[in-house]
Amino acid sequence: MDRDDAIFIGKSTKAEFLNLPLANRHGLITGATGTGKTVTLQILAEAFSNAGVPVFAADIKGDLSGIAAVGEDKDFLVKRAQEIELSPYVHDKFPVIFWDLFGEQGHPIRATISEMGPLLLARMMNLSEAQEGVLNIAFRAADDQGLLLLDLKDLQSILTYVAENAGELSKLYGNVAKASVGAIQRQLLVLENQGGQKFFAEPALQISDLMRVTNDGRGMVSILAADKLMQSPRLYATFLLWLMSELFEQLPEVGDPEKPKAVFFFDEAHLLFDEAPPALLEKVEQVVRLIRSKGVGIYFVTQNPIDVLDTVAAQLGNRVQHALRAYTPREQKAVKAAAETFRPNPAFKTEDVITQLGVGEALVSVLEVKGAPSVVERTLIRPPAAKLGPITLQERQALMANSPVAGHYDDEVDRESAYELLAKKAQDATVAAQAEEEASTSGIGGLLGTLFGINRKRGERLTPTQSITRDVTRIVVNRTAGQVAANVGKQLAGSVGGSVGRAIVRGVLGSMLRR
Repeated sequence: MDRDDAIFIGKSTKAEFLNLPLANRHGLITGATGTGKTVTLQILAEAFSNAGVPVFAADIKGDLSGIAAVGEDKDFLVKRAQEIELSPYVHDKFPVIFWDLFGEQGHPIRATISEMGPLLLARMMNLSEAQEGVLNIAFRAADDQGLLLLDLKDLQSILTYVAENAGELSKLYGNVAKASVGAIQRQLLVLENQGGQKFFAEPALQISDLMRVTNDGRGMVSILAADKLMQSPRLYATFLLWLMSELFEQLPEVGDPEKPKAVFFFDEAHLLFDEAPPALLEKVEQVVRLIRSKGVGIYFVTQNPIDVLDTVAAQLGNRVQHALRAYTPREQKAVKAAAETFRPNPAFKTEDVITQLGVGEALVSVLEVKGAPSVVERTLIRPPAAKLGPITLQERQALMANSPVAGHYDDEVDRESAYELLAKKAQDATVAAQAEEEASTSGIGGLLGTLFGINRKRGERLTPTQSITRDVTRIVVNRTAGQVAANVGKQLAGSVGGSVGRAIVRGVLGSMLRR
């Protein structure tokens, strides 16, 4: 029942369609656990794929992987197809690429430290304002010295450099508190323990690989395995923010195309907004507001509609509201807020219906041709064509082995960057210092060693007295040549005594003093 210009969602008193030319005006899918949000996400992803629109979706529970397998005749699905007059009800499977930030259930997704930037990193590590300022200085210092920040060890290295050169850098960029550097480094260790070292690496994800179309014209469905990722919610939220930012920065302006260039579904969307600083919230709002002109639709999926920032929610034109519970004051507030976002239907009271919806039922309102929201309708959502529920591990592995990006992201690359260059710089400084010490030792120290009888062949052990004398000699040779010569000359003159002793001292050190 899909049309060239619209995709079929379900049936109310009439068929409900989502208009493709307005699908890039974003959307919101909400509802309590177990009300059918994931199925709604799946049927939209299937329809977008059939329309030739690439799809990216986060799979929190693993259920969405079934879109890669052919669906089965199940009684409740067949019954739903009959109720909404979906005929014929055809089963199908869809082209899928599996991704995983940890590289376990899909191809690895990586990003570099430089691509992430100090703002998102500060958000990820929950840094204070002062600590964020120091992180910005570290990025600026790396840029000024031409040092690439690719992975976590690069960032650790530049932070160590900043701490060691705090005085000099403070004159250039502002105050650098070593305590702030230490706090950032501790947070980096936490991030590393959460799997951040796997995400911050190369080869970095190419956005074009999330926007692939098959040879037969169907959009590829990229599924991010997020069940393990959800154990690190800050990493998940930061990844979503980074992904939106990259899309905004890389894609060209296209206005309102006949259909979206790509559609992204972000499940557990509340994580984007929880405890986020104002600067970051402004970034999210800006990207959501402007990215539609790039032809990209962003669809947030969450349990509670008030989880989404008001200024962002105002940009979400296409809405599917599943059932909400209203037992607590907060839940009652959410129901009322959700009802007020819909264009009223005189046939029912929206606020009441939200709590009465059954599984697979939803209130639907989409943007009409002129851009105005349609009157809200109580709708039975269409059944999916693909498998409902997860595929097996063997099926997933087979699909990964034959995916269009197989072999491209699987092996990590570690090229020369800040860590290697700063390590080489430190090594060169050490070698230079050793050479200088050896030169001094071979001059003054070698002479003193001969005088005191501590020069030895390789492998020959020193007596305790010689060992102490050797250490004293090393301290002495680190002073200036003039001071060393004067002090030693004075001490030798006093200990040797007499004209013969003074003659020896002059003979040994006189030429050195004249240089």
